Amino acid sequence: MATQRKNASVKKPAVRKPAVSQSPVKKPVAKKRVDVDADSVVAWLKRTGTKRERDGMARFGLPSDKAFGVSVGTMQRYAKEIGQNHDLSLALWDTGWYEARMMAAFVGEPDRVTPTQMDRWCKDFDNWGIVDTVCFKLFDQTPHAWSKVDQWSRREEEFVKRGGFALLACLALHDKAASDDQFIRRLPLIERASTDDRNFVKKGVSWAFRLIGRRSLALNEATVALSRRLTESPIASARWLGRGALKELTSPVVVRKLRGRRGQ
Repeated sequence: MATQRKNASVKKPAVRKPAVSQSPVKKPVAKKRVDVDADSVVAWLKRTGTKRERDGMARFGLPSDKAFGVSVGTMQRYAKEIGQNHDLSLALWDTGWYEARMMAAFVGEPDRVTPTQMDRWCKDFDNWGIVDTVCFKLFDQTPHAWSKVDQWSRREEEFVKRGGFALLACLALHDKAASDDQFIRRLPLIERASTDDRNFVKKGVSWAFRLIGRRSLALNEATVALSRRLTESPIASARWLGRGALKELTSPVVVRKLRGRRGQ
């Protein structure tokens, strides 16, 4: 009996229950689009810009006389806060400021861009930074991109022509649904433009040419064949284009990557 009383006096250790928060679980708040107009965006760009950034732009051949000096990364973060806004995009473009036009590309709505808008903006192209950004961030996502490649690449104005090939390069990079034949049909445009020795044109042509050759084995074979032909050209700019593309497109890294895609 004593043993039983002794055992009965031994208390079991208390089981500590996990603390339960009395405060309700907070649901994530949906991020609202920042409601701004072109004037307020330009004012923000003016406050944010620096002389150091403007000086850096000039070194890369970008216009600094109509610029505030705001880095691309800073603009992209602000554009993300604003969200897509077609009317704001149009208004920003019309200000003429370099960074405002960059922002116009970042906040534009591709499905609302018309061929008329593309042609109107294209007439304003005056530097490679705007050309490439507008094509890369906005124009290549529109249903009119391919027709503008065909039109602009045949034009003689330096930055309009650059726009045609920059747009082709962006399609080669981003349009995963495009067929090889769509690019094969544009190789004559590249061959025709290979004789243009203007710096911004030939670099745009080279960009498109090399990206096309990296899409598939079939396109690689077609671009390598054209590259070999261009290396024999009597025109220096064509030889430059052919040699540069041939070196890249026949490199072991590129060939191995393309063969790996076929095996997937």
